[in-house]
Parts: sequence; structure tokens; C-alpha cells
Amino acid sequence: MKKLYLIMLLPALFLTDSVKACTSVIVTGKATPDGRPLLWKHRDTGTDWNHIAFFNNGKYRFIGLVNSDDKAGEVWTGTNETGFSIMNTASYNLQDDDVKPMDGEGVLMRRALEICRTLGDFEHFLDTLSRPMRVEANFGVIDAYGGAAYYETNNHRYVKFDVNDEKVAPHGYLIYTNFSFTGRKDEGLGYIRYETATQLFNQFKKEDFTPRNLLSACSRSFCHSLLGCDLRDEKNSPNLLTNGWVVEQDFIPRKESSAAIVIQGVANGMNPSLTVMWTVLGYPPVSVAIPSWVAMGEELPGLLTASSKQAHAPMCTKAVELEKRVFPVTRGNGAKYIRWNLLYNDDNTGIMQQLAPVEDAVFTLFEPKLKEWEKIGLNKEEIRILYKQMEESVEKTYQTLYGL
Repeated sequence: MKKLYLIMLLPALFLTDSVKACTSVIVTGKATPDGRPLLWKHRDTGTDWNHIAFFNNGKYRFIGLVNSDDKAGEVWTGTNETGFSIMNTASYNLQDDDVKPMDGEGVLMRRALEICRTLGDFEHFLDTLSRPMRVEANFGVIDAYGGAAYYETNNHRYVKFDVNDEKVAPHGYLIYTNFSFTGRKDEGLGYIRYETATQLFNQFKKEDFTPRNLLSACSRSFCHSLLGCDLRDEKNSPNLLTNGWVVEQDFIPRKESSAAIVIQGVANGMNPSLTVMWTVLGYPPVSVAIPSWVAMGEELPGLLTASSKQAHAPMCTKAVELEKRVFPVTRGNGAKYIRWNLLYNDDNTGIMQQLAPVEDAVFTLFEPKLKEWEKIGLNKEEIRILYKQMEESVEKTYQTLYGL
């Protein structure tokens, strides 16, 4: 019986680590160059397929990241028309009971986006939910009034960590992975990723806290805090890069990484409609960021959306196909090995290197308009024109370089 129990337990532990693991940060406006808060979530999950959807069946309209095969109405990161935005990371050291089933975070976040405008609304929502809440998570929330906080939440209670409190977040940001600070000590997951993210952010200057840099420097970082290496710097990683392959373990981007999102909120007093969600669908090192706004309603970028005629978002389809090329070994433990020289190499022909200027071009296309719209308001017609230019460029690049 003991042997049988161990055999059953090990797969369960493996699935827990890979299926629900994320890295995240909330950056307040006082730490960003433009005064606008940022909410970053690097999502690790058990499903390859996700897309962005628009919702208009609650008190507030919103857009959110959903699993493409979802039947439960779950949202895994999103923002609504009031500027209220929410994400989560699973925690594995908060639950203090044996309530089953759990995994209610996606449904909770969808409902919060439907009805919440402020952090106070979210706290009232949590206070009035029936118990057990069937969650074990760190919820990250920002609003259009300067509110920014994480909520360590289990079945019966939550603890708030205010990112505006200098005692809590002396540098103006707070990082979370898959453990909670009020949970059981040394339990949970994501400690190495937490240290890696901490090291990365400690090197940032104020001008580095932008959506562009969070996605390029963090969601595509191959630094490893425990090993003390950066795979992009082969001189400091000679023992890891022997023949073009490397073991993938505890980097921020992992095979299970299915999206990376930065929600760029608004400074207090700005129109909430200016909140923009930058989304990288699929394995982030082989995908590019695309912006979207709640105010555009159903007119979301076609690369990010799915429909009855198109089960998967085109951007996700491209990323999934390229991810298979980067992780080509499927038998045994092969899924833990990256074909690193295909992703990054000295010839500057790696997928990640080829796509970096493509993403830079997207940001360069939209960033000047973001500044302009802060003064005159969101211009939907301009967004439509920019969407078309962006999508034509991205589609052409993937077709030319990879036949996708």
C-alpha cells in the first residue's frame, strides 16, 4: 500500500507544479516613468490554448484571458471598463482545511470583473462570498484610483498587502509566485522563480518599468537565481550549454507557459478607458505582445481571439507550433529539454532574436498614440487602422520566417 500511495502521489505533485504556476508583479505608479501602474502575469498552466475574449453580460464590460476550451466561464487575467484589473497566482501553502473541490479562482475573477470598480468593491465582494470560497491564491488587483494590492486568499479568509505601503513594498512593487507570505513557512512553490524575479527587478531603473521591458526582460528571461546563470550569456553558462540543448527547470518561462500579460493601468484622474492590456499568447519566447482595450468591445485584435469558426487564436496557434520545435522531444523526460540554439544563438538567428524587433515595432507603432490619447482621449478609428497595420506585419513575419 505504501508503494502504491507513493506512485500515485508523485504524478500529483508533478501536475501541481506544472499545471498551476505563475510569476507576477504589481508596480505602482510611483515606480513607473509615466505614473501609470502595471500588473504583470506570466501564466503557467496545463493547457496550451488560450485567447482574449470580450464580456458584456455584467454590470461592467471587460476583456480577459480565457482557456479556449473553457466551459466554466473562467477568466485568468482581465480588466474592465472602470479600470479595475485583476490576476492571480496559485498558492500552495494557504489552505488550512480539506475542502474539495478547489480551483474556483477563475470564476471568482470573472465575477469580480463584472461588478467591481475599486479595491474596496473587491474587498466587499470577498467579505460577502459564501464560505468555503474554494480558492487558494494570491489575487493581484489595481484600480483607476491608485489602488494596488495583493490578497492572499483561502477558503475562509484573506490578508491584504497594499503595494502603496512603503513598509510592504519599499520599492513600489511587489512580486508573487506560488506561495503566500502568510502561509506555512517553506511550503508552496516558485521560490527560485521568486528570487530570479527579485534579482531582475533589483537591477531595474525607473525607466525600465514599462510593459515593453517587463515582457522582454522578464517573460523571456533565462536567468536562473539558484544556478547563478543567464543562458543568453554563454560565457557565464558554459557548463549548461554543451551541444545546443539545455535542461529547462525553474526559469520564469517554462514549457507550461501559455501567456504573458501586462495591464497598463491609468494614473489617478485619467480616463479608465485608456487602460491597455498587452498580451503575449502562447509560449512567450516565441510570441509577440499585442495591445487591446475594453472600449473597443468586440473589435479585439483578430490574432488574439477565437470564435465558432476559429477555435484557437491565430497568435496562439503560431506560438504552439513554434514551441513544439523548441521542445521537440516528447518521449520520456524529453519535454524538459530546450533546443536552445533554435531559440537563441550566436548568429542572432534564434526565434526569440528574430521576433524581438517584431515586438519592438508593435510597441513603436502604438506608444506615441498612447501619449496622445492621454491628452485627447482614445481614438477608436486610429486603433482600427493600427490593428490592421500590426496584424499584416506580424502575419507576414511568421509566414516568411516559419511558414506559419
